[in-house]
Amino acid sequence: MSQNIEIEFKNMLTKKEYERLLKEFNIDETQIFSQENHYFDTPDFALKSLGAALRIRKKDGAYEMTLKQPAAVGLLETNQNLTADETSLAVKLGSLPAGIVQKLIEENGIPFSKMEYFGSLVTHRVEIDYKNGVLVFDHSSYLGMEDYELEFEVEDYQAGLKFFKDLLAQFMIPERKTENKIHRFYYQKFKQHEI
Repeated sequence: MSQNIEIEFKNMLTKKEYERLLKEFNIDETQIFSQENHYFDTPDFALKSLGAALRIRKKDGAYEMTLKQPAAVGLLETNQNLTADETSLAVKLGSLPAGIVQKLIEENGIPFSKMEYFGSLVTHRVEIDYKNGVLVFDHSSYLGMEDYELEFEVEDYQAGLKFFKDLLAQFMIPERKTENKIHRFYYQKFKQHEI
């Protein structure tokens, strides 16, 4: 189990802006890796209503369940390592393993047994060191949608915000209100339910 505060700045990109940034930062195909996120919540979106989110991510052959909760600055991430079998049970049956994540969810009055599997999102990602942080270029696919995003992960909020705004200005990319991937995923899921 590990916990950390995540401070990151995000901005949606057009496909053209994304491709231009990859070129400007000399990114080649070998630097792009894939991550698959599986999302969970209760049928009435109890976690979402608290501003929290639960995912299982496969990355580099390992599995990790992450609960993201609002913090004073950024998000508190609680991580729990899973086996391939635990992940398979979670995705196929909605059966999540016990542990620290279960404890934190139940502390918020949400029955862990009510968690359901909502679907997956695949991200093709590049991460590079930049101005005391990590610059992330993402191309995501989910529920028949594709989008592009720039993230900047930092430890110092004020310095990070300045560097991120300067970077957007340098490449003449407009600041766009950008929701987390899980919120974009849920928005698309809601839209599909309304059809």
